Parts: sequence; structure tokens; C-alpha cells
Amino acid sequence: MEKKDLRIIYMGTPDFAVESLRALVENGYNVVAVVTMPDKPAGRGHKLQYSPVKQYALQHNLPLLQPEKLKDEQFLTELRSYNAHLQIVVAFRMLPQVVWNMPPMGTFNLHASLLPQYRGAAPINWAVINGETETGITTFFLQHEIDTGHVIFQEKTPIAPNENVGEVHDRLMMMGAKLVVRTVDAILEGNVPQTPQDELAVDDLKPAPKIFKDTCRMDFSKTVHDLHNFVRGLSPYPAAWTELVLPGQSEPSMVKVYEVRPEPSSHNLPVGMLETDKKTFLRVAASDGYLYLQELQLPGKKRMKVADLLNGLR
Repeated sequence: MEKKDLRIIYMGTPDFAVESLRALVENGYNVVAVVTMPDKPAGRGHKLQYSPVKQYALQHNLPLLQPEKLKDEQFLTELRSYNAHLQIVVAFRMLPQVVWNMPPMGTFNLHASLLPQYRGAAPINWAVINGETETGITTFFLQHEIDTGHVIFQEKTPIAPNENVGEVHDRLMMMGAKLVVRTVDAILEGNVPQTPQDELAVDDLKPAPKIFKDTCRMDFSKTVHDLHNFVRGLSPYPAAWTELVLPGQSEPSMVKVYEVRPEPSSHNLPVGMLETDKKTFLRVAASDGYLYLQELQLPGKKRMKVADLLNGLR
């Protein structure tokens, strides 16, 4: 089969999924339809906001499906009508069997970790939070259990000591687009490696559950090294946060923290105590040293370097 004859349905929602869709379209693959999340109200005016994948699909006149429920009979009927040979899922949602089992060539997913490590909704965040020095991407065929299907391809990339999750995300996004194309080519050629994840299993499997607001709260009883990893694993989104009583204020402010510098040292201060010269630095006592807060955001304000924030407080 020629690639122009291979009928593909693509499923995805956020920016991470756009690059793989772009790679398929620009390389001449036949994407017959795109499935993405329904529009959601956003902002003060609650104006309906299109997903990044929908925006790309509209720009390139790709047929678009936005089901509320993936088991809805009307959606399933419409999905079948495209007679797709293959489905590709990148950062979408968990599919019911009736959907992933529909195309004769199967459904494969691009996951932003080296499976079986970091199965779940937030693999890039948790890899950085846990201080990993390496991560990667995986394509695999969908099966019943989430993120457990047979692995097709994997590629690795290092995580630098000061990289934040945004930087790792963008690199994996570009790597992932190339791996999706490579996977489709292998499927077309009928030469698809399939490795059961049990054969790749390691002793200490780490999960990657969805991240909520409470997940992002900083705990200064941890080491400065762990706090540094925690902040960069949530920066720039959704961002670590804490409550601090800042200079010149009597009540605590909720502060988003985007960048920190760890300084291991001995001290006798209570964990969580804030110190500042009111000009150039803010540091918080942690269990084994100081955590220098370098880039912050106050409620209703823009992100700023700590010196600018202190200058504004004066």
C-alpha cells in the first residue's frame, strides 16, 4: 500500500500533539479525519476556546470530530464511515476498546516516556520532578490497560540538571513527530517490531499520575535538591506554588515559583522561614540548606525576577 492510500485518523488535543499531525500532513500522509476534545470556555468572558489540534485541522481543511463521549453511537458511526486503516493517538484521552480496536491495522499511541516507566497523564513532569537524567518517547499499540501495549519504537534523550519541563516537553514534541512518521512507515512496510513491556520492565516502576493544584504545593521540609527538581518539573506549567509573607506585607501571598537555586548548607532556622536583604534575594530555609527563589509570580501580576519583585514591593 502506498502512503497516499493509507487512511489515517488522528486523535490529539494540546500543542504536543500538533507537531506529529503536522509531520504527517507535510509528509503526504492521508489523514482522513482528526478527533479532538470539545471546545471549552476559557478566560473571563468564558469564550469557547479551540484546542491547538482543532486550530491546525481547521487551517488545513481536515475533517473534524469532537465527541463528548467516545462510546456515543453517533460518533462511532461517523468514525466507521471514514474506513480508516490506522489510528494514531497523541496526548488525547483513554479510548474504549470499541474505538481503538476499530481499524484493521490497529491504533498506536505516542507516549512521552520510556515505557514501562512513567505510565500516566504527566510523564514529562514526573521524570523531571524525580530528578531523572534521561527520558524519551515511545510508540506502542493500544491494549486494554492504559500505556501497557507492545512497544514499537523508543528514543532516548538526556535531561540536563537545570532544564525545566517546558524545555524537555518541546524537545520530546519534535522527537515524537519524527517517531510517529517512522512508526507509520514501518507499519506500511509490514515490518513492525512489537516488544511486550514485560520484557522491558525494571525493578522500580514509577507512575506519572495527573497533576492537580495541591500536587504543586512546595514542601520545604524536603532537601534543596528535591525542591529544585520539583520546581523545574512544574515550570512553566502548571507551576509550583507556596504561600509567603513577603517584605512589607502582613498576610501571606500565594506565589508561583518558576525558577530556584539550591544552596546546601547547615543552618538553625525553622524550615520554611523566609530571609531577604529586601533588594536582591529571597531565600527559604529547607531541611538541608537554602532555596533561593529567582523567578516568581504574585496573584494578578506577571512573572518577574526576584530583584524586580522586591523593588516593586518597596
